[in-house]
Amino acid sequence: MSTEDEKLLKEAKKLPWDERLQHKNWKVRNDANIDLAALCDSITDPKDARLREFGPLFKKTVADSNAPVQEKALDALLAFQRAADADASRYAKEICDAIIAKCLTGRPKTVEKAQAAFLLWVELEAADVFLESMEKAVKNKVAKAVVPAIDVMFQALSEFGAKVVPPKKILKMLSELFDHPDQNVRASSKGLTLELCRWIGKEPVKAILFEKMRDTMKKELEAELANVSGIAKPTRKIRSEQEKELEEEALPETAGTNNAEEAVTEAPLEIDEYDLVDPVDILTPLEKSGFWDGVKATKWSERRDAVAELTKLASTKKIAPGDFHEVCRTLKKLVTDVNLAVSVEATQAIGNLAKGLRTHFSGNSRVLLPVLLEKLKEKKPTMTEALSQTLQAMHKSGCITLLDVIEDIRVAVKNKVPLIRSLTLNWVTFCIETSNKATVLKLHKDYVPICMECLNDGTPEVRDASFSVLTAIAKMVGMKPLERSLEKLDDVRKKKLSDMIGSTSDTALSSGTVPASNSAVGTSACEVMDSSSMRRSAASMLSGKRPVQAVAATKKPGPAKSTTAKKTDGGQQSKASAAPVIEDVEPAEMSLEEIEERLNSVVKTETISQLKSTVWKERLEAISSLKQEVENLTELDKSSELLIRLLCAVPGWSEKNVQVQQQVIEVITYIASSVNKFPKRCVVLCLLGISEKVADIKTRGHAMKCLTAFCEAVGPGFVFDRLYKIMKEHKNPKVLSEGIIWMVSAVEDFGISNLKLKDTIDFCKDTGLQSSAAATRNATIKLIGMLHKFVGPDIKGFLSDVKPALLSALDAEYEKNPFEGAASAPKRIVRAVDAVSSASSATSDGLPREDISAKITPALLKNLGSPDWKLRLESIDAVNKIVEEAHKRIQPTGTVDLFTALRARLYDSNKNLVMATLSTIGGLASAMGPAIEKSSKGILADVLKCLGDNKKHMRECTLTALDSWVSAAQLDKMVPYIIVTLGDQKAGSEGRKDLFDWLSKHISNISDPSEALPLLKPSASSLMDKSSEVRKAAESLMNEILKICGQDVVAKNLKDLPSPILAIVAERLKLSCIHEGFSDSVKMVTTSMSLASKTSSKNSKHGPNDRGSNIGKAVAQRGVPAKPSVTMISSQDSMQSQALFNIKDSNKEERERRVLVRKFKFEEPRREQIDELKVDLFKHFREDVSLRLWNSDFKRQIDGIELLQKALPSSGKEVLELLDILLRWFVLRFCESNTTCLLKVLDFLPELFDVLKDQSYMLTEAEAAIFLPCLVEKSGHNIEKVREKMGELIKQMANIYSLPKLLPYVLEGLRSKNNRTRIECVDIIGYFIDHHGTEVSGLLKNLPSVAALTAERDGEIRKAALNTLATAYKNLGDDVWRYVGKLSDAQRSMLDDRFKWKAREMDKRREGKPGDARAALRRSVRENGSDIAEQSGEVVSRSIAGSMITRENFGYSDAYMDRHVVPRQMATTPPGPADWREALDIVALGLPEQSVEGMKVICHELTQAVDPESSVLDDLIKEADRLVSCLTVMVPKTFNFSLSGASSRSCKYVLNTLMQTFQIKRLAHAVKEGTLDNLITELLLWLLDERVPLMDDGSQLLKALNVLMLKILDNAERTSSFVVLINLLRPLDPSRWPSPTPSESVSVKNQKFSDLVVKCLIKLTKVLQSTIYEVDLDRILQSIHTYLQELGMEEIRRRAGADDKPLRMVKTVLHELVKLRGTAIKGHLSMVPIDAEPQPIILAYIDLNLQTLAAARMLTPSGTMGQTQWGDTTSNNPNPSAHSADAQLKQELAAVFKKIGDKQTCTIGLYELYRITQLYPKVDIFSQLQNASEAFRTYIRDGLAQVEKNAAAGKTPSSLPLSTPPPIAPIPSPKFAPSPVHTKSIDSKIDSSEDYASADTDNFRGQGDTGSRLQSTDLQTDRYQSSAGTLDALRERMKSIQAAAVGANFDGVQTRALPSMNGNTLHGGTRLDDDAQTQNIIRPMDERALSGLQARMERLKSGSMEPL
Repeated sequence: MSTEDEKLLKEAKKLPWDERLQHKNWKVRNDANIDLAALCDSITDPKDARLREFGPLFKKTVADSNAPVQEKALDALLAFQRAADADASRYAKEICDAIIAKCLTGRPKTVEKAQAAFLLWVELEAADVFLESMEKAVKNKVAKAVVPAIDVMFQALSEFGAKVVPPKKILKMLSELFDHPDQNVRASSKGLTLELCRWIGKEPVKAILFEKMRDTMKKELEAELANVSGIAKPTRKIRSEQEKELEEEALPETAGTNNAEEAVTEAPLEIDEYDLVDPVDILTPLEKSGFWDGVKATKWSERRDAVAELTKLASTKKIAPGDFHEVCRTLKKLVTDVNLAVSVEATQAIGNLAKGLRTHFSGNSRVLLPVLLEKLKEKKPTMTEALSQTLQAMHKSGCITLLDVIEDIRVAVKNKVPLIRSLTLNWVTFCIETSNKATVLKLHKDYVPICMECLNDGTPEVRDASFSVLTAIAKMVGMKPLERSLEKLDDVRKKKLSDMIGSTSDTALSSGTVPASNSAVGTSACEVMDSSSMRRSAASMLSGKRPVQAVAATKKPGPAKSTTAKKTDGGQQSKASAAPVIEDVEPAEMSLEEIEERLNSVVKTETISQLKSTVWKERLEAISSLKQEVENLTELDKSSELLIRLLCAVPGWSEKNVQVQQQVIEVITYIASSVNKFPKRCVVLCLLGISEKVADIKTRGHAMKCLTAFCEAVGPGFVFDRLYKIMKEHKNPKVLSEGIIWMVSAVEDFGISNLKLKDTIDFCKDTGLQSSAAATRNATIKLIGMLHKFVGPDIKGFLSDVKPALLSALDAEYEKNPFEGAASAPKRIVRAVDAVSSASSATSDGLPREDISAKITPALLKNLGSPDWKLRLESIDAVNKIVEEAHKRIQPTGTVDLFTALRARLYDSNKNLVMATLSTIGGLASAMGPAIEKSSKGILADVLKCLGDNKKHMRECTLTALDSWVSAAQLDKMVPYIIVTLGDQKAGSEGRKDLFDWLSKHISNISDPSEALPLLKPSASSLMDKSSEVRKAAESLMNEILKICGQDVVAKNLKDLPSPILAIVAERLKLSCIHEGFSDSVKMVTTSMSLASKTSSKNSKHGPNDRGSNIGKAVAQRGVPAKPSVTMISSQDSMQSQALFNIKDSNKEERERRVLVRKFKFEEPRREQIDELKVDLFKHFREDVSLRLWNSDFKRQIDGIELLQKALPSSGKEVLELLDILLRWFVLRFCESNTTCLLKVLDFLPELFDVLKDQSYMLTEAEAAIFLPCLVEKSGHNIEKVREKMGELIKQMANIYSLPKLLPYVLEGLRSKNNRTRIECVDIIGYFIDHHGTEVSGLLKNLPSVAALTAERDGEIRKAALNTLATAYKNLGDDVWRYVGKLSDAQRSMLDDRFKWKAREMDKRREGKPGDARAALRRSVRENGSDIAEQSGEVVSRSIAGSMITRENFGYSDAYMDRHVVPRQMATTPPGPADWREALDIVALGLPEQSVEGMKVICHELTQAVDPESSVLDDLIKEADRLVSCLTVMVPKTFNFSLSGASSRSCKYVLNTLMQTFQIKRLAHAVKEGTLDNLITELLLWLLDERVPLMDDGSQLLKALNVLMLKILDNAERTSSFVVLINLLRPLDPSRWPSPTPSESVSVKNQKFSDLVVKCLIKLTKVLQSTIYEVDLDRILQSIHTYLQELGMEEIRRRAGADDKPLRMVKTVLHELVKLRGTAIKGHLSMVPIDAEPQPIILAYIDLNLQTLAAARMLTPSGTMGQTQWGDTTSNNPNPSAHSADAQLKQELAAVFKKIGDKQTCTIGLYELYRITQLYPKVDIFSQLQNASEAFRTYIRDGLAQVEKNAAAGKTPSSLPLSTPPPIAPIPSPKFAPSPVHTKSIDSKIDSSEDYASADTDNFRGQGDTGSRLQSTDLQTDRYQSSAGTLDALRERMKSIQAAAVGANFDGVQTRALPSMNGNTLHGGTRLDDDAQTQNIIRPMDERALSGLQARMERLKSGSMEPL
């Protein structure tokens, strides 16, 4: 250095640091950096103030443009970082940015120091800043700068761990780096990914990264991931932790050792994948997807799709928090949706939201939990699975803790549904097992009492679940918390609980100890490996790129292992030694000097020095002497590696002399073949040199022998793996070709068991066959041919993409080396113990199988279940493609879901898809091999079901799939599935025949003949099949089994078959030994069959077919003679000595569990039940008895019963044990039509029941369920004698079965379709009341069911019901009225008469008064306590409310009360709503109590809205429809809530709010039609509900409902009201009724509902004249048209005959509209398809109304035909026949007087009488009343006077009937066909509008009498015109028609074309408004339409009838 420079440097040292470091002279800057580094190294206090001064300087110094200065600046920075503490991290960002910009592309040392600086920043706790700078670094365009950045992240992660360096940001960066164009960057990215897998696991990394990765990259990474193992631990700590360690070291040694031990046992870091991903906002896309409209759709599929979209969006791993309250409210409703698919989808959506939101979802989870727990009652597997997964997800994700939901759990475990209780407890068990100990310690005090209570539950599942909860608590916190509770348990339960706790703890211990030791060993091994190799680059993680370990590193594990061994005891040591230790195969570097030093004692120094000589002869001599020394060594193992290293170094592989080379190879070969364990490191050291020597012809032989020795020592797999890379990359082609030739010999010697075949095949394809050298290709072909010898033809699948020329050469080679299979045993063996591990990927058949789990994506599985068949087909093809790509060799991993999806496709409606699926399943079986059996999850059973298809092609596809299956798996594994199919009748005869044939073909290949024996029994049973082909095929299979198993084995396995089948088997198979050891009965049957076969079978007659009696049929069909032969008689004699019953192996409880019978309701026995009965009968009854009982001949059955009858007295015990079998057999006999056998059974049963009674035996529930439903149902037999016996039998049942339990069966008989059965059941109930008293449980509360039968049409049923109720009256007295329920007046009248008669009868017989016995009982109860009453059944003190039938389906259940009332008690009262909108939201929630506050606010706003200055009304109008809709929903909820026991306060508020809403006309008009429909329906239903009067303030509620209904009709939009009410005339859906009333049928309830709707329509129709211009006539006419069209002409005719009120009302409305609008009504038919064919029915009614109204001069002036067009000329007509007129007048007067005599129609009658007096003043009406009382005559005089006054004042009574007739006369004319419209009178139909209008509708329901449902104050509307019409209307109509006919030349007009009605179509003619002439001339009506009226008119015209 010059003097000037020294001077400059000296001067510069005086400058401040910042000036020195920024000096323009680089030497000054360099010197400053050196000084700064030295100064920082000298600082010991991290809080030194100078460090704060230096921190900001480095951001410029590290960016120096001079490379040496930059390097020194980095040294200074490193010194600064070592001296500083975490406070220095404030400068990290700027410095890191500068390093990234300038240092990462510099010199290697600069880069290394930059990386060290980054790591120190991480140590200084600036990891976030470090990662932010790395994000910038990896985006550098220069790849050279990106690799160091990845490497430094890799180093930071591997040294500090994932806890310090958060993996989340690294994962984000990696997704972009995988597609980097630079290879080194991609390699480093892979290495960093592998390191991440070590820290956070493979699955999270795969889930986050693999979605965005290319397939090739996925494959490469998958291969690398297989090498990642062990648990990573940090090797470096941050500065603050280092300081803590220093403090701990200062403490005493004991503390230090404890801490060290804790550190060793610290669990590995678990990183949640949830924390690694970014949250996704799903609310915004949910809004756009149309979710809110979809969930409100009426179609279930639209609702399901909307929720499915939410499920899909919520399936993301992390959801961004937001307002999900509205979403959850919607899901809460959808969970209870009536459609199961919607409900399941909503449940899954809740689960996904819980997983994605976690704690942010906790509030909503609390709201949803009660609904989910309530939904557990669903039994559908899909629903149950979805609920369990959702509930588990809610707990696992932290949304819910058991401490928060104690009340919900308490409610759920008290639910009446046992399934809810058990599944809730199962969920609690899961939650406890997945909670930590601290949590369980807090909650066990609350949950243990719940479980103890549930241990007393009546359901076993609930008790077991409760035990599971207690077991889980005990496992977590021990037995101490349970001790006090366990004291209350009995010994049995204590033992069970202790056993469960003991078994679980033992299992935990046994499964926990051994893995602990193994994991410790594995961890220590990993620590050794991690400490021994310090990886500095990410790429070093990849296979083949790991760095060579240092020599020192290899020495470290030695002492560590020895010390550990000393510490452990013998047992642990043996376990540790048994654990596999991974051998280090990479040789470390070792200098020649060190080798020589360590071989001093083994090899002479002179020998080594000679080996180094340059003279080849000396080297040759030295190697010869070395060979001798090696051969003389006794302990060669210790020095084998050193010797190999020596030979590799001197003379080395570069030796030129051939002789020396040969000697060296021989020495190595000797060592490899002589030592016990040859290290793999030695093979790695020699392999490159040996492979080169193979290429040399002079040394080839020696080298190949050496390689073979290596294979024997370490296995060919290891040698091959290392050779692949060497041969592939070597420049000498000879190395490749000769090496492959050696591989051929190695495969021939060692076989393929130790090879990785996939790698070998890939090497052949990618390297050998692609070589340009012919020698290499030929050698490769030979190698593949040799592989074919061991593997077989399957290897061809891996070579399908080879060139055709090579394929032909390969085929030729295959022929030279044919597949030998097991015969090709290896010639040499491998000494290495772990050699097998190298072939871990190879399967039992040698060839590798590919893991296809990554390709089975959720999208593929979803498409397999797509509704679109094309998508399903594409998915099946995709599966086939995946198998093809895997060379038809796949692993079972991840295929379970695939088989589940394919199973569904086997039931596809598209048969082509089913066949494609079968082909795919066959392909999967072939590709998977033996593993198919476990992975397929029983899909074989579903495959076999396809044999039941009637298409031959389908069955062929199934058999092809079975061929593939049997080639992959053994037939013996398929036998269990095949047995089930052979016994399944659904398989069809053709399918079973094909299966038998297939089995016959394959049975000979079965591995174990004994596995074929289970097929014998189904085959034997099939010998009796009705199909001859099946029998033939079964016989063929049995012959095949006979061949492979032998006669003795077959006979032994067929011994327990029923005798008839056994006989057939013996005959068909010619089994000589089958008779030996069997009973004589078999010989008897066999002999008889052989005799019958010789005789002519055509004469044999078959008896009636027995139900399920296949044995009887089979024996009969084969011609068993009717008379027994000598052999048979002798055999029967031998049977008599045997016991009749065999109860040795009887298990009655098991049989009862097995036989599933529906309780109470009878169902015909199913086929499988009959088969089970047959088996049980033959098993437990003597053979002759069984054959008789199970015979198609009823005479044989009677013989069997007689045998039982004889044995009955002496076999009581046996009969009790086998009673269920007998009862099942009796049920079969009841179901048959043979009376003789039935009577015999009915004679036997009383004797049987007497035996049971004598033994004090009571029937079990199962026995009763088997027998009683059938007995009750068949008690209505059509033969009286049978009925009597069955009735007596039921009465006798009370002796052996509890009467309260017997009653439900009898009451079920009341619902029978057989009237005789109902009569018998009613009589039996009367018998029980008379003989057992009314206090028997169940009798009183079921009296309404009996009372309801008094309304039946059948007189016998009414009579029986009245008799039974009279019996009840005898016992109860007048109290009986409290129990009969709601009855009509007629029913009450009948009952009253019968009760009076009963009282008189009792008085005659001196039996006292009705009810005396009960009164005496009550007195005894008062005097002596309740003992007497209890003895008779139960105490009778019941309230009316207690006996009232409550509804369960629609009312608020206890669960609902608990769910809503309990939380309300806990929570504080929330503040009231701020405004009406918030109040409306509260009402929309649907909670009765809470909604009251909201309705208060709304009522207040509605009151304010009346003010004209208020602006609230406009806002309310916009929300009016929503308001009314919410209130409509609240109506049933509030009423149900009140019915469950709560106050009626909420009901009043709902009705009041609706009243105020409909008082405002603008608001009422804003309500939409659909909402109005729901509201009116709901109000009318509650008006009809019988429970409303019994509620709190019930009468006020009824009055409010009436008034509200009237207000709605007044102010609602009238068009909508008309349309809604006309629509409601249709029968209501039964599900809409609030409660099922036992006393009323649905038709009766619909009739009452229709009556109310008719009243509403009358109310609207009355004011139609003043409101005609306010309504939309087009829409009203459309609704009338729709109603009529839906009925159809046939139904209209039928209803007209039945006087149907709804139809009459519709006609009345139509009549009124025509009357008011006239012919202009035809202009309002725009919404009626008038041009349709046939023409709408409404057109005929309009035309007829127009004609009749015009004829009666009743059209309004607005019509085209006014009243002035006709004159009243009929009064002066000539008088023909006075006699007929007088007779008719008398008849009509009599009808009028009858009306007056009825209080309901007196007003109408008086007005009609008044009209008659006006028209015929000369008629003396009182002459007709001579026989009437004076009071009645006075009443008529006063009434006529009053009517006259009203007429003078211009008042017309509202009851005036209209005079316009309907289309048809009451009696068709003999000349014309009946009308197509209806057959009622004209007057009684169309002229009924005034009659309807007369009804007073101000009160829809009476308030005084709660029994009356349709009471009206003035007039009952159900009494309409009963006659053909009023007299005056008929007279006026006839006069006007006659006048019109005379005045308009009637005969002339009659010849014109008239509109006629034929069927439903209006044909031809012109309409009234189309023809101008018809405006002046009235055309007569069509004779066919109005035959009766026309006939009378014709008689008038001809003068044969005089008008009266």
